[in-house]
Amino acid sequence: METPTSTWQTPARRAQAEAKRAAILDAAEELFVASGYELTSVDAIAARAKVSKRTVYDHFGDKQSLFWAVLGRVDEILLATIRTAVAAELTDGRDLREALLAFVQRLTTDVLPSSTYANFRHLVSRTSTAPKDPNRSTEAPEQVLEERFAQLAAAGELTFTDRRRAVQHFFVLTMSLLLDAIDQSPDGTVDPAEARAIITDGVDAFLRAYR
Repeated sequence: METPTSTWQTPARRAQAEAKRAAILDAAEELFVASGYELTSVDAIAARAKVSKRTVYDHFGDKQSLFWAVLGRVDEILLATIRTAVAAELTDGRDLREALLAFVQRLTTDVLPSSTYANFRHLVSRTSTAPKDPNRSTEAPEQVLEERFAQLAAAGELTFTDRRRAVQHFFVLTMSLLLDAIDQSPDGTVDPAEARAIITDGVDAFLRAYR
C-alpha cells in the first residue's frame, strides 16, 4: 500500500526515510504495549523516536494507521517464525509424533521468549478501543499449519473432516495450555520439565484423536 513517503527518492534519502520509519515503529510498539492505544499520543511517539511530529504524520498519516502498521509488522515476524518451524520440523518421512513434539518445542524456544511475541500478546489484549484494520491480512499461524496438516492427511498421517478444527485442537492442547501455565505462574515462567510434560501430553492427546 502506498504511504505518504512512497514517492521517488535518492538512495541516501530513501535509506534515511526507512531508518526514521523503523524508529517510529519501534517507538510506537513500545508505547502502545506499555500504555495501550488510547493513552499513547503521537507527540510521545515522536519524542521516543527522536523525530518531529510532522515526520510521524508524513510516514503514517495518523495514529490509527501507525497502530495498524505496528500490528502488521508483528504479524509478519510471527508468521515467518511459524513458517520456518513448519518447514524445519514437519518434514516428509519423519515420525509424526516426533515431528509435532519438535515443532511445538521450536515454538517455545523461538516464539514464546521473544519480545515480539510478548508485544503481540500485549497489543492484542490492549486493542479493545483501537480501530480495527479492514485491510489487515487474515492469514494467521493456524492457516500456515492447516496447509501442512492437509498434506499430512493426504499422505495418510492424519484423519479429520475439518482441518481448521484439527489445528485449533492442536494449539489448544499444546500452546494454549502452556500459555495458561505461564500466565498463572507468579514469575511468568514454567519449569522446563513441566513445559515438556504439557507439550508431550498435548501431542499425544491430539494424535489419539486424529491419527
